[in-house]
Amino acid sequence: MKKYVVIGNPIGHSLSPKLHNFWFKKNRINAVYEKKLMDLNNLPEILKDLRIGKITGINVTVPFKKDIIKHVDELTQVAKTTQSINTIYKKSDKIIGDNTDAGGFESALNYINFDAKNKTILILGAGGVVPSLIFTLNKIGAHIIVMNRTLEKAKQLKENFQNIKIIEWGEKINADMVINATSIGLNEEDKLNIDLSNIKNKFFYDVIYNANKTDFLRIGEEHGNKIENGMMMFLYQAQLSFKIWHDINLKIDSEVISFLKNV
Repeated sequence: MKKYVVIGNPIGHSLSPKLHNFWFKKNRINAVYEKKLMDLNNLPEILKDLRIGKITGINVTVPFKKDIIKHVDELTQVAKTTQSINTIYKKSDKIIGDNTDAGGFESALNYINFDAKNKTILILGAGGVVPSLIFTLNKIGAHIIVMNRTLEKAKQLKENFQNIKIIEWGEKINADMVINATSIGLNEEDKLNIDLSNIKNKFFYDVIYNANKTDFLRIGEEHGNKIENGMMMFLYQAQLSFKIWHDINLKIDSEVISFLKNV
């Protein structure tokens, strides 16, 4: 039986095992998918397990998407540009780091019918998935502004994406879409503690997918904004990882959406 794993810290929130095991059963694949709480010191060990065949594939979530780069042999072009990995596999005895977050986000935007071309997009946060969001928004032709609690971390993004604008946390700005890419909201009691009341009748998007409504989305809704969580991005990035590992084109349909909403 093949074994797959998602690694992160925290990891309890991840629905990846439920989703992939659902797909394994549906496609009669003899495999199991688990989640594993890790720290930085464990990363070489999990890559060794992949190298020797104890596991077949790895998904990577916060906070290791960048840290794990030095432990793989090669990066795909998207992973190289974003300096972010969320999918790892073995090919011809080499460990390959890939990024399906960028493609997952693009498919999610298409699904919700939001055209970001020439739109001003404000991203809250600078870690984890943010380079993937920027990569996709650049590809579409959006104007990107990044706001992070630690300004220096936000400025580091300009090493790979010179065209983005960096502003101070809490600075008032108008935007067509605001994306919460921070970890604020992973816990239900998390509060955003930022005033976004000047942005009305636009679009608030939260990459967090396993909370019904984060504080960020509640704030957005109160001011007449359309809101959406990261469920579809999560599904589409998983679909792309599944294709890499199993060469099967899965359909994202009402059955899998309903399954995920009810687990």
